[in-house]
Amino acid sequence: MNKPFYILLILSVVIFSCSDNKPKPSTTPKVESRDMKGLKIAFYNSDSLKEKFIFFKEQDSIMTSKQKSFEAELQKKQAEFDAFISKNEGLMKQGLLSENEQIALSQKAQTMQKQIAEFQQTQGQALEKEAIDKMTVMGNKVEKFAKEFSQKNKIDILLIHGKGGQIGFIESTMDVTNEFVNYLNEKQAEIAKDLK
Repeated sequence: MNKPFYILLILSVVIFSCSDNKPKPSTTPKVESRDMKGLKIAFYNSDSLKEKFIFFKEQDSIMTSKQKSFEAELQKKQAEFDAFISKNEGLMKQGLLSENEQIALSQKAQTMQKQIAEFQQTQGQALEKEAIDKMTVMGNKVEKFAKEFSQKNKIDILLIHGKGGQIGFIESTMDVTNEFVNYLNEKQAEIAKDLK
């Protein structure tokens, strides 16, 4: 036998012994095919919730009122501080304040400034937390009632449409905004009645 034949024989044995004969698992996920006939898709405009969902409008009005009240109180405190500083700077320039009075007024100014900062921080954070909590409750209500609305109306997929959203275009015949908002208002009326 010749040398090339032995080399070829040895190479084929090595290659055969190194190869893995086990079947490799498929990385393709098993997805059931669905019959898309009869699939019912609808959408509602998210902006319409702000305009037509009564609970949202009520909560937004409450938060707007609280925000304005907070800002008015903050401006009042700042105006009192500014008036205090202005008045006492005038007295200092006229030489009508002793050194002890100047120190006392400076300490009072620092205390007033600290109180303004604390008010702004604590009340601002409380207001922000309340707004977040209200939005969470709102989101939970919309999600729960969207599911009920879809099941009641045999809608397979209920999409949310709005500016800057994921859906660039959707046929207007699929718009159930008014019906969905009316459903939300009916359900909220039931909740409000139960709370009384």
